[in-house]
Amino acid sequence: MGSSVSPRMRARVGSVCLVLSVLSGIAVDSARGSESAAPVVEFSGTLIKQVEGRQHQAQVFAKGDRIRLEYKYALKTDYGYAAIEIIRLDKAETWYLLAQRKELLVTPVDVDDVLPVRPALPGEKERVLIGDATAVGRPAQLFEVQTDRHGRVERFFEWVDVEAGIVLKLVSRDRDWSVEYERIRLSPQPDYYFDEPPGYKRRAGPAGPRVQG
Repeated sequence: MGSSVSPRMRARVGSVCLVLSVLSGIAVDSARGSESAAPVVEFSGTLIKQVEGRQHQAQVFAKGDRIRLEYKYALKTDYGYAAIEIIRLDKAETWYLLAQRKELLVTPVDVDDVLPVRPALPGEKERVLIGDATAVGRPAQLFEVQTDRHGRVERFFEWVDVEAGIVLKLVSRDRDWSVEYERIRLSPQPDYYFDEPPGYKRRAGPAGPRVQG
């Protein structure tokens, strides 16, 4: 059974929205908050998104600036259901795989509406290290982060993996919104996970899809 999305795909249900600092290729040093070049990180995991009491789930595969999301419940678009979304930051594109039509629905990437991977959040104004913690059974550091995006100030608690420097959990203090992994595995991901599937025709989609809780 699919989950409904408006004509402009306001519901990127599992795409687990938010900001993505992978675009800049910058990581925040967990102790000093300084910026340094970030290595390519590859991992897979089960992601849970909570919005206003509703929970959404997706399998996530990440390889540097490429992300693949396989939804538990497919997204409904104007052109059919898409169970897989591929985010290609290197191309500034998001692809929705429409298996029944053998089409690739292509939309521009919205950096305010993408899964957070690296700690630095767009519009970040302040970051305070609270201390050592644990998330997904992994050693982490807990931060309190304040952002100002489009004039809206928001505060987050953010758990950052000590080994890989990726976000394991992010919780808003100002609204019922969170993303976190139930499990995560650091391992190489095959390139073809993030390529256009053979035999699919590209179709341009509406600009700026937005998330609906």
